Amino acid sequence: MTAVAWTSGNSLELLENGEAFFPAVFDAIRAAQRSVVLETFIIFEDAVGRELQRAAIEAAQRGVRVDITVDGYGSADLTAEFIDAMTSAGVAFHVFDPRPKRLGMRTNLFRRLHRKIVVIDDALAFVGGINFSADHLADYGPTAKQDYAVSIRGPLVEHIARFEAQILQPVRPRFSWRGLRRKRAPAADEPGDSAAALVVRDNDRHKNDIETHYRIGLRAAQREIFIANAYFFPGYRFLRDLRNAAKRGVRVHLILQGEPDMPFARFVATMLYDYLLSGGVHIYEYCERPLHGKVATMDGVWSTVGSSNLDPLSLALNLEANVLINDREFSSILQQRLEALIENHCQLMRRQTAPRRKIQRVLVGVFVFHFLRRFPSWAGWLPARKPELRSVPAPMDEQAGEQP
Repeated sequence: MTAVAWTSGNSLELLENGEAFFPAVFDAIRAAQRSVVLETFIIFEDAVGRELQRAAIEAAQRGVRVDITVDGYGSADLTAEFIDAMTSAGVAFHVFDPRPKRLGMRTNLFRRLHRKIVVIDDALAFVGGINFSADHLADYGPTAKQDYAVSIRGPLVEHIARFEAQILQPVRPRFSWRGLRRKRAPAADEPGDSAAALVVRDNDRHKNDIETHYRIGLRAAQREIFIANAYFFPGYRFLRDLRNAAKRGVRVHLILQGEPDMPFARFVATMLYDYLLSGGVHIYEYCERPLHGKVATMDGVWSTVGSSNLDPLSLALNLEANVLINDREFSSILQQRLEALIENHCQLMRRQTAPRRKIQRVLVGVFVFHFLRRFPSWAGWLPARKPELRSVPAPMDEQAGEQP
């Protein structure tokens, strides 16, 4: 683990679901004066994706430098027409690990770019778990996702902008972080008083950073822990820290999927119920709609919001980004939102109501547990080229045989 760089003087706002997130991001893009950097796992060609496309095109046409990066697996179904409309207007569009389909199937499943980050003018940033798709809006229907993001102003934005500049360096060699050439404003002019840090997970120097900081929080908690996570299947040490916290008197509240978008996600999570419930952990299944959030708060002071699930893919393979927050006001707001979920939309799991431990289920559970816990290591043995970031050329560049 590499130590994270904590910053003070930040202003943070919790954004719940697409109803809060999308207007904030689109308004920021429309107000951008110099640069827009957007990185996401999924963009769909639905109402949300088309609004993002329009905002990006308008920004590029007025001279704003716009960089959009998507994952080659998560956004594999974007049409050439959708992308060309942006690149023709001057939007730089990049794809992480693009690969053609084989027999109609996507093959680039592992080591995904799962981060969701937006940076506007090196002054405003958004980090969270919300993709640019209409299924993050309540009017999508019963399968609309419950999720969270955070908007950030203050010194942390400079760290996020620098991180994104490094990511884009291979495809935009002249891309520079404007904040490096700009003097910092005096402390008195900082927009807020929150301490926060960016923590990432990659397959190089930061393989365990997000999980490690979660575990630091679990071990330090003294009163109360709230974790809401869509895909929950962490390692034994994480589970042991949860149980140990509960055994020393900390009230541990774990909110998981009760109406999952992928039924297998709930099945594997239930493999862990007996172990956690027997240790005093309170487990709630969110039954209103699919839970897609990846948030936590501890003792009403420490919080995290980001893209990382607590499962083998996020903790051992994918590229992820979370914001760590040390702020009583923000953490109190997040805790209140999670308490409202528990109160109004969750079912408490009890040992007598948890899935019964039939012998077939136990045998399957043992297999699933050990397979998933070893899966990241096995996947690392598979032959694989290093994932690349590739820019999509504008139609005119393609015809002229030029590179962007």
